[in-house]
Amino acid sequence: MKESITLITDIRKELLDEIQNLKNEELNRTIHPNRWTIMQVVDHLYLMEKAITASLIQTLEQGDEQSVDDKPVHLTVDRSKKVQAPSYVEPADEMKTLGEMKERLESSRLDLLHFLESISEDDLKSKANPHPVFGMVRLEQWVPFIGYHEKRHIDQIRELKADLI
Repeated sequence: MKESITLITDIRKELLDEIQNLKNEELNRTIHPNRWTIMQVVDHLYLMEKAITASLIQTLEQGDEQSVDDKPVHLTVDRSKKVQAPSYVEPADEMKTLGEMKERLESSRLDLLHFLESISEDDLKSKANPHPVFGMVRLEQWVPFIGYHEKRHIDQIRELKADLI
């Protein structure tokens, strides 16, 4: 689990470094019609981490033990395959500040880490949750998935930043 925590920590730093020098106006600017702003992408990442943490907690409390093979969650970074975000992780169309988003990201990460500290790796290996692309995924693999999902969207943010000019 330590490797997974290092992975999500490093990728979160990369995300924050990518947006750090942007003004709130740039972060919230609609660059392409019918596409998210940079801030909406970041908000989506916050909503996703929050939803995954809640799902992990619920599955651990209520889910039955299952034997599930490793899934290639690292392929999440492949943006050639488009995936529609579930409605519960679609960002609102409202202005947010960088400071506000950083606080939300910190909060969702602390919730995830607190949860991970409170359970055993065996528990994470013995239960699974469904994923729309990968099928049933063991709870332990959802942690690196969060990182790979953020990495996928860091590439999207870089594309949006390039079009800001």
